[in-house]
Amino acid sequence: MEIKSENTKPIAVFMAFGTKGDVFPIAAIASAFACDKRQYQVVFITHSAHQSLRCHLAEKQVYYVSISSPPVLSIHQKHDTTELPLSLQQKHLFSGEHRKEYLSVVEMIFGSGPSMDGDFIVINFFALEGWSLAELFHVRCMVAAPYVVPFSAPSSFERHFKKEYQYLYKYLQESHDKVVCWEDVIHWMWPLFTEHWGSWRCDNLNLSPCPFTDPVTGLPMWHDRPLSPRLLYGFSKEVVECPDYWPSSIRVCGFWFLPNAWQFSCMECSEISRLVVSGNLYTTDKMCPAHIHLQYFLETPMPMRPDFIGLNSIGSMGFLKNFQAFLRLLETVLRITSYRFILFTAGHERLDAAIRAIATDSSSHMTHKQINDDCVSLFQERLFCFSGSVPYTWLFSGCAAAIHHGGSGTTAAGLLAGIPQVICPFMLDQFYWAERMFWLGVAPEPWKRSHLLPEESDDESIEEAANLLATVIHKALSPEIKERAVEISKRISLEDGVSNDVRYIKEEFGCSS
Repeated sequence: MEIKSENTKPIAVFMAFGTKGDVFPIAAIASAFACDKRQYQVVFITHSAHQSLRCHLAEKQVYYVSISSPPVLSIHQKHDTTELPLSLQQKHLFSGEHRKEYLSVVEMIFGSGPSMDGDFIVINFFALEGWSLAELFHVRCMVAAPYVVPFSAPSSFERHFKKEYQYLYKYLQESHDKVVCWEDVIHWMWPLFTEHWGSWRCDNLNLSPCPFTDPVTGLPMWHDRPLSPRLLYGFSKEVVECPDYWPSSIRVCGFWFLPNAWQFSCMECSEISRLVVSGNLYTTDKMCPAHIHLQYFLETPMPMRPDFIGLNSIGSMGFLKNFQAFLRLLETVLRITSYRFILFTAGHERLDAAIRAIATDSSSHMTHKQINDDCVSLFQERLFCFSGSVPYTWLFSGCAAAIHHGGSGTTAAGLLAGIPQVICPFMLDQFYWAERMFWLGVAPEPWKRSHLLPEESDDESIEEAANLLATVIHKALSPEIKERAVEISKRISLEDGVSNDVRYIKEEFGCSS
């Protein structure tokens, strides 16, 4: 990778780790920034599991650099720290060798010579190493996240901090407006002051173990008060309350929706969509011949539109254990109601295998059909299973409701489409989005995990779970919730979160011209 071979262009590094929902919105920002500021070399660093981004970013002249660490861990994998939230526990397991990779990559980018005034790094909450690497190479750093910070400091953090870093605590408390302060630490920076990061900073980067302190004396750098780090949030003020006690450096941009082309797993479908949107193709078929059955299912004239069901990475993380029970639950709901479902499996191999097993079961009295590797129709053509991906903004426009795990991207797409949601949260910010959607009136109360993913497969347990799911869908489709969903959609449809984010980045780093 030839980056900074000529010290004539400033460099913008975007570093994002985590699941697709954590990473892809940051990639969309990197792509938009590269299009807007062509005098920059733009680099995007993420897990090798997100290779599908490579070609999309290359089209916008963004360098793609992969790290070998996995994007998620199974819940069954052991964690040896109990003080850290799950997301940080996951990072702890892989911190050794992969941190060497992070350092090597950033050193390759910035280490060949002095940094330029316009150089900067943008990180998400799961790439906090980028903060210390920016300090090491003397470039500025900004944080961008599509959700409210998903981890909060332990209740004892401030007490221990005040005891261990008495002078630094005073330094941060006395900070005036616009410089780094205690509000920044307690809102999102607190993990940087734990041993997990401190030992790495000291032993591997030769930095002070504690940010904002002198590496020799350990005292605060009273003469050098850095600006409060900018934090950009990718959600709408129409949806999320922004309390006064948040740091003044926070900017709320609006939701960061991905380009449609990025969301198709099928390149032919993506090309058809691009041609239709550009006006260069006039056709009623919005998908390729292999996947057109999904469009037909959406457009089938029935009393009700189908309901979407999707869990994204939840299956691969180990939360979905009994695949047969899950499918029996859906079958039972279909038997006792007039609903239809579109199930997105996110390519989960064991779930796809269970679906194919039902489709090929010749002893069943039900009509099943395996259309192709991605599309399977079950239970008298009332459950359409799809293992690929398409833009939710298009899909949800043909759905009655969305039943999902509460990921920020899926939640935002449901809001934009103006459809009711049923949310079953599993971890991190998903619980926030589930509660928030209920508070906004676009979803019933958050759904319990055991109700959507039953572990027991006896008839009584399945029947009970099916009745509960049918009831909650009925609540979601009430006139009040449907009306409220349409109202919120009208408000956020006027926002352009990615463009707002790029504008804030340019303002922050002085590259608006």
